[in-house]
Amino acid sequence: MLRTLLTHPLMRGHDLDDPATTRLRRALVREKRFLGKIYDEWYGMIAGALPPGDKPVLELGSGPGFLAERIPGVITSELFACPGVQVALDGCALPFAGESLRAIVMTDVFHHLPDIRRFFSEAALCVAVGGGIVMIEPWLTPWSRIVYTTFHHEPFDPDAGEWRAPSGGSLSGANGALPWIVFERDRKTFEVGFPEWRIRKIELFMPFRYVVSGGVSMRSFMPGAAFGAWRGLEDLLRPWMSTVAMFALIAVDRVG
Repeated sequence: MLRTLLTHPLMRGHDLDDPATTRLRRALVREKRFLGKIYDEWYGMIAGALPPGDKPVLELGSGPGFLAERIPGVITSELFACPGVQVALDGCALPFAGESLRAIVMTDVFHHLPDIRRFFSEAALCVAVGGGIVMIEPWLTPWSRIVYTTFHHEPFDPDAGEWRAPSGGSLSGANGALPWIVFERDRKTFEVGFPEWRIRKIELFMPFRYVVSGGVSMRSFMPGAAFGAWRGLEDLLRPWMSTVAMFALIAVDRVG
């Protein structure tokens, strides 16, 4: 009942796997000023973590966002054709020549991938040595577990044994805990199974701002003018991010 009341009126009754829903979300990111500022900050973090080079950067799951405004020449992609997207593709079957990409980037996409192991194998073929993968994803902390399991519409299962999103629709299938599972809980398994990739950085951040923004599904609880004050509060909490963070910036380098 509470989740229904808090859902943004434009998102009520929409199928997550319908391309029209992605178009609605794209409009909401622009309409909700607080949320738009979050995405702009995320894109700045991603751009700052990119490896150097002149080869193209591929973005997976571009539909709702505007990363192309922050990374000139980025190849935008989605599972289906939609506004602002150049290529329709499957992230687990990448149609690019060997070592033709400098990087693959994504925002809230990794935890939707149906086969994480296949994605890393595919990416190793397309991303040049010295390149990498940069993503912003949900992360498990004591605070985020409460939020993601109580208020979020996607599954969040840190105890899952599989490195894959649960079966479902192309966008509704998800496990928000997958990034933590792969890069924290099962880090040794990742390092042994994928020696061509090296985890360079995991930066935990943003315990509250996404919540009060309402995200892409809920009503906005804060005006855009309050963004700076909330960022200042979160800056004060940096020493405790392992307890309160909801997201992580993850950078993985292609080493061989």
